[in-house]
Amino acid sequence: MRTIILNRLLQLTPVMIGISLITFAVISLSPGDPAEITLRATLGTESPPKEAVAKLHEEMGLDDPWYVSYLKWASRVISGDLGYSYQTKRSTTEEIAHALPITFSLAVLTMFFSAAVAIPLGIAAALRQNGFVDHLCRLSSIISLSSPEFFVAIIFMLVGGVYLGILPVAGTGGPEHLILPSLALSIGLTAITMRIMRTSMIETLEQDYIRTARAKGLGYRAVIRRHALKNALIPVLIYMGTQFGWLFGGAVVIENMFALPGLGRLLVNSVSSMDIMVVQGCMLTFAAIVVLINLGVDVACFYLDPSIRQEE
Repeated sequence: MRTIILNRLLQLTPVMIGISLITFAVISLSPGDPAEITLRATLGTESPPKEAVAKLHEEMGLDDPWYVSYLKWASRVISGDLGYSYQTKRSTTEEIAHALPITFSLAVLTMFFSAAVAIPLGIAAALRQNGFVDHLCRLSSIISLSSPEFFVAIIFMLVGGVYLGILPVAGTGGPEHLILPSLALSIGLTAITMRIMRTSMIETLEQDYIRTARAKGLGYRAVIRRHALKNALIPVLIYMGTQFGWLFGGAVVIENMFALPGLGRLLVNSVSSMDIMVVQGCMLTFAAIVVLINLGVDVACFYLDPSIRQEE
């Protein structure tokens, strides 16, 4: 167990370095002058003064070679300083701290809706293989996977927010503001999770230890609850864990449609305005979240799968 945690934490350093290098290189090769773009947005003019552009060039370190700028930025990050936004003049840490809870709440609610629907339906489809429930689940999963997220989001906005008027369709506030966007995000995730749960449960029920438990006289429901379910959940847990990390950066379209000031929207706005420090901070946050989530998935699999514990 300690080896798993230590290995994942050691992987965090090269991942962070790689992500930061790639991000810095992409920004350096991007067309346009970051200083001029920033001043256009902040001053509201298409032709900012050359003196101001030159001063911001020096402040942003754009006159230095990219590797020098990167080393200066990395040294500040090690000391806990992520810089500040050239657009809002707020620190990058404050920007991320303001956006992270919204994206985290959206991701958690999306995973809850998906698991609450997909796992029971996947189990039911596996236990009634080729039956009515199984065919219905297959059909619904095909329809869900064929529907783009933005299209599903528009349907939910029209039905839940316009026609019924029971849920808000934009902005932030209470938990009700996250219901429609989380439902829109959970549609595709639910379909894949349900199919994985079904396949995993069918394969688990065909294992020898399940036949042995039945031969010893253990009831069918007890076999499902005590033996089959725990092992069948492992592939589902791995998939949902990876998707949970993806939701932090992959919910950009939904966050923009519902006007949610989350991490994805912050990253898009920062890229469009060439706000270098915020872009770097967002990318590092995404990388850290993915590594930590993978660590949590490994720990959960360690407790669920006896073979992993034996290897350890």
